[in-house]
Amino acid sequence: MKISERGNLTIPKYLRDRYGLHSDVEVEFIPTDEGLLIQKQAADRHPVDRVNGILNRPSHTDRYIEEIRGR
Repeated sequence: MKISERGNLTIPKYLRDRYGLHSDVEVEFIPTDEGLLIQKQAADRHPVDRVNGILNRPSHTDRYIEEIRGR
């Protein structure tokens, strides 16, 4: 592998496939005594998963929809 003049590095396809490094995956470079470690950043939770259940009350969706429709 060779670093381009603009600082780009091409990771071979077999390594991208093996480690799940797709075009939308963010990586981080971690300095070590031996050189640099390239690691996928930890997956952040989906925004919906972060707020799911924060009201901490029973949910009756059908009843609520009927109420807001005035039935």
